[in-house]
Amino acid sequence: MGAVYFYHMTQTPLEATLPVLLEKSLAAGWRVALRGGSQAGLERLDELLWLKPEDGFLPHGLAGGPHDGDQPVLMGVDLPVTDRSALICVEGATLDPAEVGGLARASILFDGRDEIAVQAARAQWREVTGAGVSAQYWSQESGRWEKKAEA
Repeated sequence: MGAVYFYHMTQTPLEATLPVLLEKSLAAGWRVALRGGSQAGLERLDELLWLKPEDGFLPHGLAGGPHDGDQPVLMGVDLPVTDRSALICVEGATLDPAEVGGLARASILFDGRDEIAVQAARAQWREVTGAGVSAQYWSQESGRWEKKAEA
């Protein structure tokens, strides 16, 4: 059974954090579902991922294309995790604790400067841990990522 990692971004924005997590996920051999809060936000991230990293390439695609099944990173709103090893939720996207069982890992990235996002992440933490799913809370308040809680 997988675990949910909560990433409380306070020092680096999503645009810097996401490519690093995607690179690590792909290096682990995981196929990733990237679930976003809006189509416009995903299109913005799609453009970013074509440009980052500058010395490489993060293979990905927006859901709805003819080659969705071939994409190592598939991006969509309300995207199912079918045949995926990892799920990353950004910009307010949520997960169902029942989805986590078949995953190696699920991640929720949220902006620590956005009080609504922080409150939503707290509610998601209560839902996940209340369902008995393993969870870790990571913060970068000190300037580097540190695990602050585990349930």
